[in-house]
Amino acid sequence: MTNKLKYFIGNWKMFGDFTSLKIIETIHFFLIKHKKYQKKNIFVMCIPSTLISFFSIKFKSKFINYGAQNCYHESRYGPYTGSVSASMFKNAGAKYIILGHSENRYEGETNVIIKKKVESALKENLTVIFCIGESLKQKKNGKTIAVLGKQIRDSITRKNNLKKLIIAYEPIWSIGTGKIPKSYELIKIFRFIKREFEVKFKKKSPPVLYGGSVNPDNIKMFSSISEIDGFLIGAASQSHKKFIDIIKNYYK
Repeated sequence: MTNKLKYFIGNWKMFGDFTSLKIIETIHFFLIKHKKYQKKNIFVMCIPSTLISFFSIKFKSKFINYGAQNCYHESRYGPYTGSVSASMFKNAGAKYIILGHSENRYEGETNVIIKKKVESALKENLTVIFCIGESLKQKKNGKTIAVLGKQIRDSITRKNNLKKLIIAYEPIWSIGTGKIPKSYELIKIFRFIKREFEVKFKKKSPPVLYGGSVNPDNIKMFSSISEIDGFLIGAASQSHKKFIDIIKNYYK
């Protein structure tokens, strides 16, 4: 049920300017120096749309791919002021894209819209990092499994290319709070997510990542949970030192 490769994906959110390329460069040269991390991991930085083209042209890394953080649900050009499509992100140099993040759901993004975005991004051959997660109220009411199952069923279909799909479980109550689920909770949830895909789609589950207050101090705890295939890292990915320490501490 587990995947061999581990993913370390950064989500910069609304952070960074052209000088922030130094963060990518520092991580790149760390990976060159420490070859043991190269073959067993996949590294991605999902950066603001204003930086994707510049970073892609200015610094091409063998080890770190660039990703977008969201897209508009229509793939064609059209009268959508301020919107950016999946095809535009691909042309700018993105290979990955985060969709369904709780911060966007909070702003009104529905499962119906997310489904269209997933389909649009997959058509452009982008690897989709599909986020799911429950609120604190839903957790306290024992609805975590029901909420996650509905988010999956309402946004993913059999015709989707599951080989280009990654799932990121991000409990909303954990993002930016420093609170993380207990190990036994994570094992239960990750096993459910993987079984849900295998039962619904009759295929091997895509990689399932954990996101939510991941930092250098708590990363080692996750290494004992074989069901976790990697991490979606928020604020800590905005610092090359913290991101590198997460990688190193995971394998200590």
